[in-house]
Amino acid sequence: MAKGSWIGRVDVSDDEGYMPYAAANAAIFKKFGGRYVVRGGQFDSVEGTARSRNVVIEFPDYATARACYDSPEYQANKKVRAPYAIGDVIIIEGYDGPQP
Repeated sequence: MAKGSWIGRVDVSDDEGYMPYAAANAAIFKKFGGRYVVRGGQFDSVEGTARSRNVVIEFPDYATARACYDSPEYQANKKVRAPYAIGDVIIIEGYDGPQP
């Protein structure tokens, strides 16, 4: 079964205000079997528009990735983030087919 992922691109306007949101995510993601694949790190924006932070969180499947996002815990935590950051988040099903 294909995994599911969140892909997030974020611009943070206040690092200190953002910290409680980032810290609370660990327990939320763990509850849904999520794990960080990318969390910040060096990057080059070679096409399109970039944001300052990039995150990829992998879940056991698409339905679980969606359930985590829709959970009361994450929806409450989004409100913590809102005054301090703007971003884009997509939930996407992984590819489980043949590879080159």
